[in-house]
Amino acid sequence: MTYDFGAFNNWGQLKKVAVRSVASAFVSDAKIDAEWKDLNFHSRPNLENALKEYSIVEKILKDTGAEVIDMGVGEGLTLDSLYTHDALIITPKGLVRPRMGKPQRRNEAAVNGAVLEKLGFPIAGEISGDGKIEGGDLVWLDENTLLAGVGYRTNQEGVRQLQAICGSDVNVMWFDMPHYKGKSDVFHLMSCLSPLDADLAVVYQPLMAGRLLEFLSSRGIKFIDVPDSEFETMGCNVLALGPRHALMVAGNPITEQRIRDAGVKLEVYEGYDISRKGEGGPTCMTRPLVRG
Repeated sequence: MTYDFGAFNNWGQLKKVAVRSVASAFVSDAKIDAEWKDLNFHSRPNLENALKEYSIVEKILKDTGAEVIDMGVGEGLTLDSLYTHDALIITPKGLVRPRMGKPQRRNEAAVNGAVLEKLGFPIAGEISGDGKIEGGDLVWLDENTLLAGVGYRTNQEGVRQLQAICGSDVNVMWFDMPHYKGKSDVFHLMSCLSPLDADLAVVYQPLMAGRLLEFLSSRGIKFIDVPDSEFETMGCNVLALGPRHALMVAGNPITEQRIRDAGVKLEVYEGYDISRKGEGGPTCMTRPLVRG
């Protein structure tokens, strides 16, 4: 069986998406107890509540008409495996297995890649050696333009290898990411940039490179600004379910109203245990495989 393939923008209608459910990632209270501190969760997730919160997110994804592929339990995976976006990269030539900047997560790429390869998704290559790259540092604008954030999770060698795999038809444009909270923090390009349509994006400008802001403006992209008070609560972590249809974490009323005022249909979920504690919003929990 071979699937249709392609998600080369971040806002097209979501048709196929890979996830790992809370049941498969968190597994048990014993696993949570053993891992949450080492993985830098802000506090211990409550399994019962996490299961409830995730069921709502999964229903929203399915209600959009998307095929939701649960990749299941995997050997050697941690609580972080809930955040499937980081552990695989989509390219026009197939999936790329990244070498993740967070050492505890390096097994995820092989596990997730193997699951999807068995389903017929092509594998184009992997990042190796000194290269580091994570899916959250990559944003497709179109099939020929891929933005990359270079910081503590993704380095220039990782970007170089990805460019070689993508080939000359794709221009991988890299932009520096700030130090912000340092190496231990979960900070990606998509922490401050979430496209909602070809000409609209949610942004947190204070942590974005000026060169990147200028480039996005040159493409005719308008900005919905996240206020300082809502950046830490993941006001900028917004998943496009389709053009001008999005999903975000509750607790960001200013950003939520600004998104609605821009004509975007918005779904909101409570993410106390599945998002806030591990700093993984709806973009982090989903690996889009096919967008319309």
